[in-house]
Amino acid sequence: MVHMTTVLVGAGVMGESILAGVLDSGSAASEVLVVERRADRAAEVAARFGVRLVDLPTGAARAGMLLLAVKPADVAGTLDQIAPQLGSDAVLVCVAAGVSTAQLERHLPAGAPVVRAMPNTPALVRAGVTAIAPGTHAGAEHLERAERLLAGVGTVVRVAEEQMDAVTAVSGSGPAYVFLVVEALVEAGVRAGLPRPLASELVVQTLRGSALMLGETAEHPAVLRERVTSPGGTTAAALHELERAGVRAAFGEAVQAALRRAGQLADLA
Repeated sequence: MVHMTTVLVGAGVMGESILAGVLDSGSAASEVLVVERRADRAAEVAARFGVRLVDLPTGAARAGMLLLAVKPADVAGTLDQIAPQLGSDAVLVCVAAGVSTAQLERHLPAGAPVVRAMPNTPALVRAGVTAIAPGTHAGAEHLERAERLLAGVGTVVRVAEEQMDAVTAVSGSGPAYVFLVVEALVEAGVRAGLPRPLASELVVQTLRGSALMLGETAEHPAVLRERVTSPGGTTAAALHELERAGVRAAFGEAVQAALRRAGQLADLA
């Protein structure tokens, strides 16, 4: 008989976001167990969500789905503790950056189905995007179970394992790039004479509206950009400065730096 219990190991920001999404999607708190080594954090999560706290061996033994949301450096040690108790019908989903499915499998019993996942922080508001990749022994049913688990925090896409570090560099880290752009635009608005609250409102709503246009029109961003850019106009002058400053190249280098760091994190696991 397949266990239906969902076990969350690690109740940090991302773990809590996924937990909230799981419960909002219809799972009962009685079907969810949480393992969290920090006592104060564990008590906070239990009080907020009404879930039961357990130790790691108990959680592993009860898990139908085990979501591993610990730091990359803690993955190997945690898996070594999980392995003896993990049931053969359990699916392990790991959201630690840079840790491959092959690395996960090395610490688990032969044949254990694992799924690597990379969500991003808009999961906090149920607007995230999560990429998942199957391990050697994860079939269609296991991926579907992982998708159902993660759909509560936004869109879920399937990718190949070899694409996961690139996903981490683009969408996993991507919200930070966007927030930096927003921060810079707000500061520029203030320097141009706008009150900070107004500058912030204008920038955030511009970002929200632009994202909706991209999603709903399905137009290439270059096409939408060109529609805003009148020859010799204000937008053309502004874009000229951004191009002169090497914004495109800077984003390319940022993604490559994140990609390299993902590989370094893998070495820690």
